[in-house]
Amino acid sequence: MADAPDAPPADLDAAPEAGTDRIATLPNLITLIRLLCIPLFLYLLFVREARLGAAALLAVLGATDWVDGYVARHMHQVSNLGKAFDPTVDRLLLITGVVSIIVADGCPLWFGLVVVTREVVLSIWVVSIMALGAKRMDVTWWGKAGTFGIMVAFPAFLASTDTGISDGLANLFEVIAWCAAVPGLVFAMIAFVGYFPAGLRALREGRAAREQAEAAA
Repeated sequence: MADAPDAPPADLDAAPEAGTDRIATLPNLITLIRLLCIPLFLYLLFVREARLGAAALLAVLGATDWVDGYVARHMHQVSNLGKAFDPTVDRLLLITGVVSIIVADGCPLWFGLVVVTREVVLSIWVVSIMALGAKRMDVTWWGKAGTFGIMVAFPAFLASTDTGISDGLANLFEVIAWCAAVPGLVFAMIAFVGYFPAGLRALREGRAAREQAEAAA
């Protein structure tokens, strides 16, 4: 998931505006399929208790979160629905995955709580400033890198707790998890701090643009 917790990619705005009100597009279908995979993840984790399978599905969903945006830009199928639908599904997938793994005791508790707290606080901040008239904020490199590390770490932590795999494989997954978790969390927190001043700038610029538009009208 490419920075699902933060904001929709700004480069979507660069795509052609034709058909922006379309709903039935291939990118939106891809996003819908990713949304429908969330119940499958929960089924694998809590009903089948197939932790390795659930981890693999979450890893695939995280690794392919860029696909719908790529298809939208290169097939000229950017839509207003997609601009809101894609980041919403990304955030829902991340929060559902993280909370579920915490409940299943599939990761270090402190790590999971820090990530969830960051997501909740950042979501409230972004929604609040957007409601006040801020323009849409760009995704930062730090945010993208942090999200990538986190979305590698959680599936790896979960896979390491699968009792059906060998100790050697479990240890390997745990090493991968920590190698991704530490830099991922550092990058994510750098992005987290940066989004507050960036949000204030976006709010000022959004209000200024609206005042100019009203004056011109």
